[in-house]
Amino acid sequence: MTLTAEDRTAIIELISLHGHLVDGGELDRMDELFTADIRYDVTDLGGGIILGLAALREAALALGEANPVGHHVTNIVLGELADGTVRGLSKGIGVHADGTCASVTYEDVVARGDGGWRITHRKVVRRRVPLGGR
Repeated sequence: MTLTAEDRTAIIELISLHGHLVDGGELDRMDELFTADIRYDVTDLGGGIILGLAALREAALALGEANPVGHHVTNIVLGELADGTVRGLSKGIGVHADGTCASVTYEDVVARGDGGWRITHRKVVRRRVPLGGR
């Protein structure tokens, strides 16, 4: 499979939409971003692996005021995988209500289904140390 320019645009917009929906509290629209069986890995942030849309919504609600007020994504790089899915790698900046910020890397697997492109797996890796350190 070769990604078309239209596919690339759709996937980049998909990844970018995450912050708009979450920051806007539109958690009932998460099916526009993720598959029903999403595997959302926030182990590096202390949250474990969240399986499925309902569990992802509940986790966001449980986090409540500790959620960032702004999720900003940048530096999106896409690569085709042999099974027809796409690997998305992007940088995320989370801005908290108290003004502190955190940097993460999103490692996504994106697949095309009946509803278009959706993220099937997301791993969030927090950046703590410069120059590749962990």
